[in-house]
Amino acid sequence: MIKKPLILVTNDDGITAGGIKTLIEVAREFGEVVVVAPDSPQSAKGHAITIYDPLRLKKVDIFEGIDAYECTGTPADCVKLAKHHVLRGRKVDLCVSGINHGSNASINIVYSGTMSAAMEASLEGIDAIGFSLLDYSASADFSQGAPFIREIIAKQLAGTKGTGTLLNVNIPKLPTADIKGIKVCRQAKGQWTENYMKGTDPSGREYFWLSGEFINEDDGKDTDLWALDHAYISVVPSTYDLTKYDELEWFKSLETIHL
Repeated sequence: MIKKPLILVTNDDGITAGGIKTLIEVAREFGEVVVVAPDSPQSAKGHAITIYDPLRLKKVDIFEGIDAYECTGTPADCVKLAKHHVLRGRKVDLCVSGINHGSNASINIVYSGTMSAAMEASLEGIDAIGFSLLDYSASADFSQGAPFIREIIAKQLAGTKGTGTLLNVNIPKLPTADIKGIKVCRQAKGQWTENYMKGTDPSGREYFWLSGEFINEDDGKDTDLWALDHAYISVVPSTYDLTKYDELEWFKSLETIHL
């Protein structure tokens, strides 16, 4: 008998979100699926983990024929608990996270709970993919990217080496027929111009509310933002290594300083 791949599914929008349902339906075509996801929305949590409060894990009967657990922690917490408790002693072949409401292209990967869950799996040596749809609507149709998600998962599983390969996949808000295909890209350079709206609550206490606008500072035609703007799904091979390699040599002279 050929052993089916073990696939961990998680997200940051919560275990009842529409995107995770679509992702589970695609993932279950490839193997055994186990879900560990937050019990409430955890967007923009980045790679936060819970260290001062206890974590709670509850098995839930939400997806037919699928073992699923809701967790009180962050997306990264969910992956840690999945590996070290729920699936302890078992080899996870792939972790898929999402499908997120909204873009995680460019610098958004840093803030994203969806991508941080996938990145946590990558840190643990598990090949991982984070999927996002450029639609913030509560009625978003996640099925429109499903045929491409299927192909990307198949490609990842075919090359799975357990080395922590990490893909950041973003899907334009378009009907399936209007998506031109897939572009393997680099991450575009961009940033948020942020503003804090100041107000006063009914008790007279001052508060601040974050708002802002994303600015694309990259006119390259090999970026994720270019691909998305031109009706392609973007796939960016990513990593948790934040070393700025081109600066290593310049700072080497510090090693000669002795006080």
